[in-house]
Amino acid sequence: MSAQFHQEDEFKARLDAGLWWKIFRRALHLKRYLIPLFLTAVIIAMCDAGFAHITRWVIDGVVRHGAHAPFTRYIAVYLAVTLTLCAGVWLFIEMAGNISNRLAHDIRRDCFDRLQELEFAFFDTRPVGWLITRLTSDCDRLARIIAWGFLDIVWGLSYVTMIAASLLIMNWKLGLIVIGIVPPLAVISKFFQKKMLLSAREIRKFNSQITAGYNESIQGVRTTKTLVREGENLGEFQQLSAQMFNASVLNARQNAVYFPIVATLGSLAAGLALWRGGYLTIGGAMSLGTLVAFINFAGQFFNPINQLAQKLTEMQGAQAAGERVMDLLATVPAIKDSPAVLARLAQSKIQTPKSKIESAPDGLPQQIGLIEFRNVTFRYESGPVVLHDFNLTVRAGETIALVGPSGGGKSTIVSLVCRFYEPVTGQILLNGTDYRERPLHWLQSQLGIVLQTPHLFKGSVRDNIRYGRLDATDAEVETAARLVNAHEFIVRMEHGYDSSVGEGGNRLSTGQRQLLSFARALLANPQIFVMDEATSSIDTETEQLIQRGLETIFTGRISFVIAHRLSTIRRADRILVITQGRIEENGTHEELLQQRGHYYALYTSQFRREREEAVLEGATGT
Repeated sequence: MSAQFHQEDEFKARLDAGLWWKIFRRALHLKRYLIPLFLTAVIIAMCDAGFAHITRWVIDGVVRHGAHAPFTRYIAVYLAVTLTLCAGVWLFIEMAGNISNRLAHDIRRDCFDRLQELEFAFFDTRPVGWLITRLTSDCDRLARIIAWGFLDIVWGLSYVTMIAASLLIMNWKLGLIVIGIVPPLAVISKFFQKKMLLSAREIRKFNSQITAGYNESIQGVRTTKTLVREGENLGEFQQLSAQMFNASVLNARQNAVYFPIVATLGSLAAGLALWRGGYLTIGGAMSLGTLVAFINFAGQFFNPINQLAQKLTEMQGAQAAGERVMDLLATVPAIKDSPAVLARLAQSKIQTPKSKIESAPDGLPQQIGLIEFRNVTFRYESGPVVLHDFNLTVRAGETIALVGPSGGGKSTIVSLVCRFYEPVTGQILLNGTDYRERPLHWLQSQLGIVLQTPHLFKGSVRDNIRYGRLDATDAEVETAARLVNAHEFIVRMEHGYDSSVGEGGNRLSTGQRQLLSFARALLANPQIFVMDEATSSIDTETEQLIQRGLETIFTGRISFVIAHRLSTIRRADRILVITQGRIEENGTHEELLQQRGHYYALYTSQFRREREEAVLEGATGT
């Protein structure tokens, strides 16, 4: 995987305030939770600071009044502050939890929505695991930092301010002595927090690799056993486990050193307050209650500072993940409707009668009667030119077969027709209009595509056939299945059309999954039908079932068929031999055989091989 996809593992030396403000702005619509959370954090800080002042008040009162001190008042005030603190803790957990979950939901939804809009080229350069991480752990992590980090920062700043103000008001000279411990504590906290974060990230990294190792070993257990690789696999796993052990031990040692240092500095501050404050108390310059409050504040002073340092370090560590999420949200689809198309869609929505069903949403004809490639040149983002000044005209009802060597440009042609990509130069015209001037969603809703590896979604057979047309009736679903000869195997299943296909269709054979994908494509009633190596991975019997249904599928539609099995395309209206992005041969099956060119050589070679396989199967059967 390229280096760009490891950026989330990098530790950013500086905090990017602009980035975090952008992320925080996404939470501003949750003001009904943010404002109470802010007020709650301040109130909790006041309560935390208030306990020391109550202690000071009680001690000084007892020293002054003895047994006649107003203990009932002390208890009432202490109870009131305690109840306020409890209510505040409950409220901040409620508010922060709401913010965290709602913000994670909103970011995940917006990221998923953006992924739905992006073109195929975006996914060509980004691994699936990288995208899944953006939608899962990164979104959750950012939401937690915004919610709980906001709370910790407000509480920490409020508490530190109140303690510092209390110390300086009670005795500014002694207060400066205690506050003087803060700078070295801040430096030490920043140093150790960074070290601990890096070691913790190492632990997570090795844990992910161990999980991946488990998964790979379980999935490949048959291969492992047939190649007797158990020992080598164990050695590789032990290496990963040892790396995680070393990172875990390092993190534990760092914690073991850091927290005693913080405790020591806190004790030093309390000791200085006790030493100097003791002299002042003996001399009558400071009350006993004030001295106790000073020692209490000195001991507590470093907790919020430590929390702030930890939270800022976490934000530094999560900064790269934040950049990835915000970059994804800011990515503008390269293939989208132009302003002119959007304007025409809006105008057509107002002016076009609902009964005028022959019109597309933009007011132009709904029926696609002609597709034309005009001097199209195309290359992928970082690769050589795939198509060179490509020209092709296809009319409604025609079936165009594309054959030729791998990498010649066959799949690129159909991807351009579907507008998954767009030409670098040249035009693709629908009824004489550049298809970039037609609505993207409308065009892609006219497509029916069956790929080499059929993908089914978890659910029933009926749900998968109906996937592209949710309003289809059960009768229409069954009709589509009958037309592609899938009905017979479906009704033999335990629950018929309501049978579960399993995860990814794993309860069905490859041929059965392919038949369902044909039924799904047919039910959508597309104007443009695409078969991309749809019969290359199925058995001959299933191919024959599909062949009998293809005539129905192709009728009246513009069809593109990519196939290595030439038996699938013999009835095509035109067969194009594509080599290095150009049309080398063009004609019907019979015409190309007469030319005795590339197609003739390919067909005779494949025909001879099929006959040999049939003879061998017959001999084996006898």
